[in-house]
Amino acid sequence: MKLSARFRGYLPVVVDLETGGFDNSIHPMLELACQFLSFKDGQLQTDTLYSWPIAPFPGAEIDPASLKFTGIDPRREAGDEKTVLTEFFRIVRKVMKAEGCNRAILVAHNASFDQGFLNAACARAGIKRNPFHPFSSLDTASLAAVAYGHTVLSEACRRAGLAFDEQQAHSAAYDASRTAELFCRVVNGWAYEPPDAD
Repeated sequence: MKLSARFRGYLPVVVDLETGGFDNSIHPMLELACQFLSFKDGQLQTDTLYSWPIAPFPGAEIDPASLKFTGIDPRREAGDEKTVLTEFFRIVRKVMKAEGCNRAILVAHNASFDQGFLNAACARAGIKRNPFHPFSSLDTASLAAVAYGHTVLSEACRRAGLAFDEQQAHSAAYDASRTAELFCRVVNGWAYEPPDAD
């Protein structure tokens, strides 16, 4: 099965961001990670993982509490928003084409947060061709609440029988990988019957 057949022509891409605060108009993205998915023997599974460090945009404000939480040094070597997003979107489009999808859809834990930061960064960078749906997303916090009775990523993973290492949490790559595994567990646990072809 191709992803396009299961998700109405969309390519689900699991995304996690680490940021310098909660306000996407003034706080920067500091890390971006994405995990692609694929079907094997009818089961959704994780595929390639990518991650990028991102330099704060000029004039960005950073909440010190966010840096304490994530441990990110914003002065480390990193690409600017436009460079990282251009590369990210290029990879997304390549996978979309391979999977026969006409658009990507963001999968994230508390997806509106990540989607808001991505859209704000695209506006700042003047990126017009964002492959993701502008407002639809698949939120694993909501899915986990239904499937496992919890919205916090670490606890939802545990309830789903997935390992979660608190020491690695709050890096974009680790959180994207855990979110992807959680999404796969929910999808694979759903009794889905493909519609009959007309």
